[in-house]
Amino acid sequence: MTLLDQTVATLGDLISFPSVSSDSNIHVIGYLARRMEDMGARIEVMHDESGTKANLVATFGPEGDGGLMLCGHTDVVPVADQPWTHDPFEMVERDGLLYGRGTCDMKGFIAACVEAAPMLAEQVKNRPLHFVFTHDEEVGCLGAQALVALLKKRKMRPALAIIGEPTEMRVIEGHKGCYEYYTEFTGLEGHGSAPDRGVNAVEFASRYVARLLDLKDQLKARTPPGSRFDPPWTTINVGALTGGHAHNVIPARAEIAWEMRPVVTGDADFVKADLEAYVADVLLPAMRAVDPEAGIVTRTVAEVPGLEPMDTNAARDLCCTLTGANGTHIVPFGTEAGLFQSLGIDAVVCGPGSIQQAHMADEFISRAQLGLCLDMLTRLGARL
Repeated sequence: MTLLDQTVATLGDLISFPSVSSDSNIHVIGYLARRMEDMGARIEVMHDESGTKANLVATFGPEGDGGLMLCGHTDVVPVADQPWTHDPFEMVERDGLLYGRGTCDMKGFIAACVEAAPMLAEQVKNRPLHFVFTHDEEVGCLGAQALVALLKKRKMRPALAIIGEPTEMRVIEGHKGCYEYYTEFTGLEGHGSAPDRGVNAVEFASRYVARLLDLKDQLKARTPPGSRFDPPWTTINVGALTGGHAHNVIPARAEIAWEMRPVVTGDADFVKADLEAYVADVLLPAMRAVDPEAGIVTRTVAEVPGLEPMDTNAARDLCCTLTGANGTHIVPFGTEAGLFQSLGIDAVVCGPGSIQQAHMADEFISRAQLGLCLDMLTRLGARL
């Protein structure tokens, strides 16, 4: 059986674990831990507080700082209400395409890492090689955040990180951050005929949305010179506004789901500072003039920093050498790479499959893309 055939078989195993972010990933982590331990890796399984989620770190070579980290997330997005033509958790191959939830995002990269691991382990000499498989990337990069916090505490870090998100094996050196929030408004219910006696949570939420839209326009003027992103400025999106239940009742509760995708972290600080001042100086005084118990609370879902293009990035340069790429790219979607970069790790995104198939019904990856990924890992072995 060829290395590619072995990778396809392992990918089929991985797809059979329905590791949707809302559910546990323990079974797929257990499978990967057993496979890597059998190859001689040092295994560390890091559980979250619930005990139902875990990261896996499998290390070859010496202990200590430095070395390379190959990283992929084990969670996948839901399949509910999608028009799949077959069981999404049973991989199907047709005409060189491998269908199943997570094939490209991003269990294809993980399968390639597992099958390339014995070859890479043989080449490791004086620097550690880490295989890192995380939980809950799709819902805020929670596993990667926990890992970064642990590495900070231990005062150790790899030197380089390759995150194998689906890029069609293009070398990605930059992407925006992803900051997601819920802002909840608590007012005072009353009869619609006496609006001054209540605190209309929907109205105040609407004023907050108007402020977000104003900031959205202001951010265009803050576009960094030479920004390569599309669009080149930090964006804001209001995804949902919910509240109220009848046309003649003053609604006491409302909630906004919104996000921003910063080009630079300074833009995120600008937006948050403006909103905090607007709430404290304008909205809350008006609400509490009627009801002292009225409130506005923002809950952070995730604040994942972007991957900033750097003049010096050894991981980018390594990937360009391994893939033969003549240039690098910027993408709009987020990954765990910015978190690792925030730790001082040179990070790059490069992996098999297309983001156009990610999260879609009948998600797929091609054998050809897996082959290109294995080629990159084989060349990496020669350099280790």
